[in-house]
Amino acid sequence: MEPEGHLVAVGDTRLHVVERGDAAAPPLLVLHGGPGLDHHVFADYLDPLTDAVRIVLVDQRAQGGSDRDAPRHTWTLAHMAADVSALGDALASDGRYAVLGHSYGSFVALQHAVDQPGAATATVAVCGIASSRWLADLDARLAAFEPVELRQQVTDSWAREPYVRSAEEVAGLLHEQTPWHFADPTDTRIEEYERRSGGGRYSPAVLAHFASADYGAIEVVDRLRDVPQPLLAVAGRHDRTCPPEAAEEIAAAAPRGEVVVLENSGHMPFVEEPAEFCSTVRDFLIRALVL
Repeated sequence: MEPEGHLVAVGDTRLHVVERGDAAAPPLLVLHGGPGLDHHVFADYLDPLTDAVRIVLVDQRAQGGSDRDAPRHTWTLAHMAADVSALGDALASDGRYAVLGHSYGSFVALQHAVDQPGAATATVAVCGIASSRWLADLDARLAAFEPVELRQQVTDSWAREPYVRSAEEVAGLLHEQTPWHFADPTDTRIEEYERRSGGGRYSPAVLAHFASADYGAIEVVDRLRDVPQPLLAVAGRHDRTCPPEAAEEIAAAAPRGEVVVLENSGHMPFVEEPAEFCSTVRDFLIRALVL
């Protein structure tokens, strides 16, 4: 059974977090994708990291179990990045914490790194981009997606994102899009992943908001040169949304940037290559946090 979790005040709102691992270990703040999803997307796939860090699964602003009354004008990458520092201050007894973001969560992690350089001891961007230009040819990638019977399903579901009104609709879109995110869209592990990651509390308003605003329009490439902490960019070789070249750009722009491309993964490396993913992240964190 999942730990109950608790709320942490971050200025004008409260974020719901679920902590796993030794309370004395340095925290790893884990930021989910979507937007509009919650920490359930990670299921228990990151639990092997608890031998090195205390995992703090975060429901970001106005999402999941976090307070839903955060003002709409604060639904931005900048505000969500500021929330990360507030969480770090509240949960890291010695001021040392690391940040890991996946997909949209990596946008927030990178925004945090450039807005508050050095606040985190280490940053991990998983399947992310540092510039929205990497999304410019997404329609062309969709047009080439196979199997063809899934192409229209994924295309239609993305087109409906700006218009979702219920958590049930978000759950339906997530189910329809999941094959796109795996290197093999017919991967037999998809069903297991959906079972293990069930129970999410989705936020249709947040998804619709960002789907109508270029998913936050991240543009931080030129600012990564001022990030002092170690920064690891993890990519899947077959990621159709955030290609590995985008991870290479991130690592090249940051003074202490590193990149690892997992050769048998798409957009879900912690599911597709879980042992390799956790080993990569653990080794990085051990070096970065000097555990």
